[in-house]
Formats: sequence, structure tokens, C-alpha cells
Amino acid sequence: MRRFVLYTLLLVIFHRAAAQETAAAQETAAARETAAAREKTDPFLRDLLRRQAFPALLHVLDHPDSFRYQLIYTRIDRDKDNRPHFHNYYFRVNPLEYYNPASTVKMPLAFLALEKMDSLARYGIDKDTPMFTDSAYSGQTTTYTDSTAKAGLPSLAQYIRRIFLISDNDAYNRLYEFLGQGPINRRLWQLGYPDIRITRRFMPMTEDENRHTNPIRFGTDSHVLYRQPPAVSNLDFDFSHSILIGDAYYDRHDSLVHAPMDFTRHNNFPLEDAQQIMQSVLFPESVPPARRFHLNDRDERFLYQYMSEYPGESANPHYDTVNYFDGYTKFFFFRAGRTPIPSYIRSFNKPGWSYGFATDIAYVADFRNKVEFMLSGTIYVNRDGILNDDKYEYEEIAYPFFKEIGNIIYQYELQRNRAYRPDLSRFALSYD
Repeated sequence: MRRFVLYTLLLVIFHRAAAQETAAAQETAAARETAAAREKTDPFLRDLLRRQAFPALLHVLDHPDSFRYQLIYTRIDRDKDNRPHFHNYYFRVNPLEYYNPASTVKMPLAFLALEKMDSLARYGIDKDTPMFTDSAYSGQTTTYTDSTAKAGLPSLAQYIRRIFLISDNDAYNRLYEFLGQGPINRRLWQLGYPDIRITRRFMPMTEDENRHTNPIRFGTDSHVLYRQPPAVSNLDFDFSHSILIGDAYYDRHDSLVHAPMDFTRHNNFPLEDAQQIMQSVLFPESVPPARRFHLNDRDERFLYQYMSEYPGESANPHYDTVNYFDGYTKFFFFRAGRTPIPSYIRSFNKPGWSYGFATDIAYVADFRNKVEFMLSGTIYVNRDGILNDDKYEYEEIAYPFFKEIGNIIYQYELQRNRAYRPDLSRFALSYD
């Protein structure tokens, strides 16, 4: 009798486990079908790239599961009044296929920070006012000086310069703290980007610590113009979609964990949203008013300058151009091989690279040939499948990928017919 009961119990357990495994497999298959249904590819862009690609690029294009690439080419046509009209062409663009956005999330935070600063003008502060960051919670750090600034004092303007010139992580952290996790995400959702999720600084912190942001003072030690108290975010995020990448990873204690790395609670910035946000700031009239950042003309010009300026052109902050060469943050065309940049071409962009993912969101203007377009792309290069080991093929694969795709699109743009040549004077700037 006991054997029969035990056998029956084991049979029940077996069938229950089998049913759970079947359900999990069905759920995974359904998720894949849903993801596939969301993928967008235009034959025009796919075929253009494949026709012109050298073997190394063809190898990448032939292995989408390994390289997880996504691309958006935005064609811009002007009418007789110089108004731009946009058409996006997609290649494997899918909001459900996760890529780690890395430093590209600094772009919307720079826009939001200027928007918030403008709302605080009544306190007598602006982006150049000294900004001191205090601490009030576990893991927080302080900032009272900035060695890159002429006066040695931190400011919102200097943080934004550092973000676009060299993609500085500390500058991003200070903007994150100025804005607060809750307001960052609520405002981006309000602007029409519900899939964006920005949950963390770029420093080792727990989820709880990232929800808490620092007290901040503007002014001087003797005369404080505005105090911002510490804040905590109680915002609910949708973490229901599990995101696992790779075969293994090194944790914060440098121990190798033999399991995929979990990105479920990391920052999320779909490529199409990133392209649209860039477009909305460079061409605010091209999106509905409800989707525009509240930026004044001075702040727009300020952003345009530092989105397109090279580290070697910057006097404040000043950078060592051996390490921070002209194409350091210009992935399309110029990063690979430190390619010289023609004086008549500017890339207004924000790249990011981390965990084997490399991304660039760019608007390219050729002032000599009167050519303009946008390119947005991401790729994953991690041959050994281990994350956090600092062994990624950026130089061998990622940067050449961006360079060749940029060249293919640029050559196409040079020869395509336009009803009206663009007037690009809006983006003709004087640099430091």
C-alpha cells in the first residue's frame, strides 16, 4: 500500500513538473512570437546595406541572433520653405529585443535637466550657477568642486558639456540626482515614451539606493539661492518581462557566476524612442507640442554645440586629445581607426557602450554638399558570452560596423535626388 501511495505521489509530481515545463515552453514560444511580430524591417534599408557591405559587415548582418543589431535610417527631405519631412527605414528594430543603452540615457537626462532648470529661474539660478551635491542616504557621494571647470566649481552646464564631449559617467549621476528617479520617468512617459525605464546611476548601488537622490544646493556656501531636499522614488516599474543576456558574468565581487546576467531591472531605452527624442530636440517643430521638451532658444543652441563639438575644440572643459580624440564619441564614420573628420561634416549625437553593447544616435550634417540624415544603431559584441570581463569586440567589430554603415548611407545620400537643397544654417555653429 505504501509503495502504491508513493508511486502515485511521484506520478503526480512528475506530471505537474511536466505540465509546468510545457507551460514555460509555451510561454517562451509565445514571447518569441510576440517579439517577432513587433520587429520592423524595411526591405529598402536591408537590401541597400547588403548590396554595399564588405564581407565583415555581411557576416554581422547574417548573424542577427549573435549580434542583436538594430538600425534606423531617417531620410530628411525639405520642402520649398525648408521645412524638414522625415521618413524612417528600419532594420530589425524591436522594442522587445533588449539592448543595454549604456550612456545613451544621458541624452534625455540632459534635456530634462535644462527643462527643469528653466522652471527654477525664479530663484535666480541658471545652468551656470554653482551646484553643490550633498549626501543623505546610503551609497551617496558629495561633489563640491569640479577640476574641469574654469572656476573649479560644478554646474549643470559643465555636467552637460562633459556628458556630450566625452560621455562622462559622474556628470550623468549628478543629473540623475538633480532630477530624481520618479520625475525622470514620469516626464518621459508623459512625453509619449512609456517603454523607457531609467532606474539607476552609473555606480555600484542597490535598487533601493538608486531610488534615493541627494540634497542639492545652488549658489555659494555663504549665499544659497535654492535648496533641493533629498528625495525618494516610489514609482512602480513593470519588471514582468525577464531579460537574461549571455552565458556567465562577473558580479560586483569579481566572482564568476555561471548563469546569464539579469538586465530585467536595468535601464531600458528602445532605439526608436532614442531616435525620436533626438529628433524632437534638433527639430522640435517636427513633433506635436505635447512631445516637445520645454527648452528655450539659448539652451537649444547650447545643446547643439556640445552634441557636435569635439573634445579638442573644447576650452572648458579641456581634454587630452590623445585619449579623447575627435571621433571618440562619434561612432558612425569616425570612431573606427580614429578616422579624420572632414571640416564640413558634423555629427550631433550621443553614443553609449557597455556590457558588449555599442549604440549611437546621430544626426549628420554635411555643410559643403548640403546633405543631412539621421542614423541610429546598436550592436552586441561579446564572443565569449561572459559579461563584465572587459573582453568585448568593440574595436574589431562594433566600431567598423558603425563606420561602414555610416559610409553606405552617406554615399547613398550624396547621390540621391532632392527636390530642394536644405538650408543647414540652423546647425552652423562657432566652437570653443
